[in-house]
Amino acid sequence: MRDAKVLSALVRRRYREGASIAVVARELGVSKTTVQRHIPAQERCDAAAAARQRHQNRAGQPSEKALRAQVVRLYRSGMPQQRVAATLKISVQAVTARLDPSQRRSRKEAARLAVQRQGELLPRDEIIARYVRGATVIELGRVYQVHPSTIRRRIPDDLIRPRGRTPQPRTRPRWMLADEEIRRRYQAGESSYALARAFGVSPHTIRARIPDTDWRGRPARKAPPPPSRPPQPRTTRSRMRLPISDEEILARYRSGQSASAIAREIGVDCRTILRRIPEGERRTHLQARQLNRPAPGIDAESIRALRARGLTWAAIAAETGLSVKTVRARV
Repeated sequence: MRDAKVLSALVRRRYREGASIAVVARELGVSKTTVQRHIPAQERCDAAAAARQRHQNRAGQPSEKALRAQVVRLYRSGMPQQRVAATLKISVQAVTARLDPSQRRSRKEAARLAVQRQGELLPRDEIIARYVRGATVIELGRVYQVHPSTIRRRIPDDLIRPRGRTPQPRTRPRWMLADEEIRRRYQAGESSYALARAFGVSPHTIRARIPDTDWRGRPARKAPPPPSRPPQPRTTRSRMRLPISDEEILARYRSGQSASAIAREIGVDCRTILRRIPEGERRTHLQARQLNRPAPGIDAESIRALRARGLTWAAIAAETGLSVKTVRARV
């Protein structure tokens, strides 16, 4: 009983000092449920209030004051928060929590300090020497992994070259080719495509350096020879002889027979029959369709009259010689 009272007093004292339930349980070697049972309900506070209380209690400790002083000193020296955290082996959130809002730098100032620190690490003399030898600002930026404007600020204004006049050192320009070597290798059996790949040029450039007498490719096109005699005018071909005369074809066409039916009877092409018919008498597609309609005398009125007599669609189709579909479509 005495031990229970002592444990309860220790739990209440540590909890009032700001320690969390988990910390008190770990310190006293009991469970968190036991700690909660010994703390009165009216004294229990939420997690946020407990965290604030712990922070206030911790701020007064000597170790916390020393850590805060180190954070402020390193941050004021120009270090970013990430570097301060890595130096002191704490988290970035811990560094931010130990800095007052008035002590924190703005984004613009942080970016300026970052550029300044990065520039201090660059070898200025080496950059100038490389630039004078012909390297561009963009190439130096890729080498030192910075923006070209950072390289530009390290170079004096009197050494800056005008835009578009940057020398491009090449060990072997493409236009300086060894013509004799090309001809010798081509005569040895290499193709123009292989030589173009070897010299880094197009096959047309290789072709221009090989004499026409040594060229193994297709000869150049020659102009067509002039005609030996002037072209003769085309004579009209004689018309095909048909078994029936043009007058009979026209009479059949006028009677209502189609050109396709006439051609099928004679055994010729339909266009041959149409050429025998004057342009003014040729029927249009719609006229031909109406004229070649099967059973033109069977209209909608006739079909309705047959239906009124009691005939079915099949019976009407059998009587008129049409299909059931055609009979229904006409109605």
